[in-house]
Amino acid sequence: MSLEGGSTWTLPGGRVEHGEDPFEAVVREVAEETGCAAVVERLLGVDSRVIPAATARAGVEHQNVGIFYQVRITGGEPRSEPDGEVAESVWTAFAEVAGLRRSSLVDVGLALARTLPATGHVDPVPVGGLIQR
Repeated sequence: MSLEGGSTWTLPGGRVEHGEDPFEAVVREVAEETGCAAVVERLLGVDSRVIPAATARAGVEHQNVGIFYQVRITGGEPRSEPDGEVAESVWTAFAEVAGLRRSSLVDVGLALARTLPATGHVDPVPVGGLIQR
């Protein structure tokens, strides 16, 4: 997991580039944001939500579709993202995650990893943009 500006914990991720396969995008994003090489082990699921204009960063309502993968780190060392939003990347024990100020994406990812639903879907997490629990 990585630490985002403002001390909010989140998962590595980002946009899929035009023409890029989401499977390849996750490997690229992990490398860009953490400095670690990764291989995808499995698709965990998909999360879809509408971010209301009042809480969206750009002030415009939009739909966010998140594809969650389980990856295995194969090399590299955690580091901050050069010229990016990630201030620090560190390993965190699962037991410590509950006490972190974190985005809802962490909870969605953990729920998918914990339950491995056959449909790849977990109940929606209430969201108003990035939220902290």
